[in-house]
Amino acid sequence: MKAVGIVVEYNPFHNGHLYHAAAAKAQTESDLVIAVMSGNFLQRGEPALVDKWTRTSMALENGVDLVFELPYASATSNAPAFAASAIQLLDAAQCDSYCFGSEDGSITSFIETLNRISTYQADYDDAIRSSVQKGVSYPQALNEAYSSITQPADGNPSKFVDLSLPNNILGFHYMESAAALKSTMTPATLPRLGAGYHDDVSPDTKIASATGIRKEFFTTQNTEHIRQYVPNRTFHELEHWLEQRGNFGSWERFYPQLRFQILRDGPERLARIADVKEGIENLFYKAAKQAESFQHFMSIVKSKRYTWTRIQRMLTHIYTGFTYEKRNVMQNPDHLRLLGMTPLGQAYLKEKKEEVKLPVVSRLANFESASAAFSATVSDLYALGIDPLTPSLGLDFRTPPIRL
Repeated sequence: MKAVGIVVEYNPFHNGHLYHAAAAKAQTESDLVIAVMSGNFLQRGEPALVDKWTRTSMALENGVDLVFELPYASATSNAPAFAASAIQLLDAAQCDSYCFGSEDGSITSFIETLNRISTYQADYDDAIRSSVQKGVSYPQALNEAYSSITQPADGNPSKFVDLSLPNNILGFHYMESAAALKSTMTPATLPRLGAGYHDDVSPDTKIASATGIRKEFFTTQNTEHIRQYVPNRTFHELEHWLEQRGNFGSWERFYPQLRFQILRDGPERLARIADVKEGIENLFYKAAKQAESFQHFMSIVKSKRYTWTRIQRMLTHIYTGFTYEKRNVMQNPDHLRLLGMTPLGQAYLKEKKEEVKLPVVSRLANFESASAAFSATVSDLYALGIDPLTPSLGLDFRTPPIRL
């Protein structure tokens, strides 16, 4: 069987994701779709709307055949590290190709871009390093360095990818990672449909960004306002979640516990947390003393030096207790954590059993690693944030892979 791999968060699964899974399968002429999905905390440094098990169900009900978890250390990293681990997992799962959505929509321009940067790699890396040292944010530094080596000399439109756009950036890092890994997977891309990454929802379309969908719900507190943007099965999963838990995951909901941890640990302990540096721990401590809400907290700590996303990643690590020491022992994925499968996905695993490059883990109780153990801890902390009074703890040890 021929498999195409995709990298996802599904926060939540929406109509654009439905198109992506089906179109990726069709474009690459694959028999099934394998998704590597972030767990309960995401790349932008925030808790997922609903947990990984619920999002796995959404995926399996809407065209995905296998779901593997992207480990916490990778899922909450910057774009290069996020992409590198995701590609490693798709390659380990023996995918024949991988497909990502992009604003550009042409794989040729990505290939041209990768070749151009490879040619000027030293200059490119030096420019990024120099900008970051001057206090420029990583995305801005990346874009400035990139622009310096891709300006068309003849004034004609550039044949390279616009790396100021979020999906193009991530797509480039997927291809960069696959090249470094010397993966045999064939890259493919699809044009992003409808709304932009940060756009609000529009009543005139059924395609909306996950960011827009989340914003619409938290503004209106009404799932009917997002119904047209998600498949029916997803909508019912979201409704069931709300009936059981009363609200979706968000930093506002998690903030009381985050605030407690910041005030309890103090600057000295906070400085040991991954990504926390340059004295920002002191600002966090000061802000936690003042701010009654997450938005108020962020208004105090936000600055030109640190993007909103970068600060949120630090806060995610504070919430989960993810230190520099822990990161050092979780650099590369060491297993394929199976979250769910369709009958076709199960048949694929049986067929590829001898070829898969990493252990396929269906229950954490049967596998020992620092990454797997931390995943279980993170799931419990997520459950506590969602429902501090009656949390569902131990799910990572008790929950078998979801079978459609």
